[in-house]
Amino acid sequence: MPKKKDSGVSIEDAFADDEDIEYAKSKPRKIIPKKEIKEKISDSDDDEQITIKLSKPIAEIKKGDKIKVDSLTLEVDSHYVLIDHGSTKEMTIELFDPKTDKDYQIRYFSDQVENSIEVYKLEEIVYKKFNVKRIE
Repeated sequence: MPKKKDSGVSIEDAFADDEDIEYAKSKPRKIIPKKEIKEKISDSDDDEQITIKLSKPIAEIKKGDKIKVDSLTLEVDSHYVLIDHGSTKEMTIELFDPKTDKDYQIRYFSDQVENSIEVYKLEEIVYKKFNVKRIE
């Protein structure tokens, strides 16, 4: 068997002369005034409550049902458990617009529907949050 060749410098030799190295100074920390932070938080649309009007319990929604999201009339494709967290379930209702063939999702937690409901729209390959005011 051929012997392995020496690969060069050892680790100790490679870092032997690093005592005199000068490192660059850190960038100064950008300080954002508290007033600006509060304005950014208050400007977010995440706090808006979605108005929900149900003709039947959300758990009974099935394929073929119609759901109106703002001005869009969407058709239910499926309704399933996205993630089972044990004490609660994260549910998903998959929807599509029969006119434009675009896909949407309504996501909510089974134990707190009114507070957790969110609507997403499929863009390319990712669902992005879609701001709505009313779901019927």
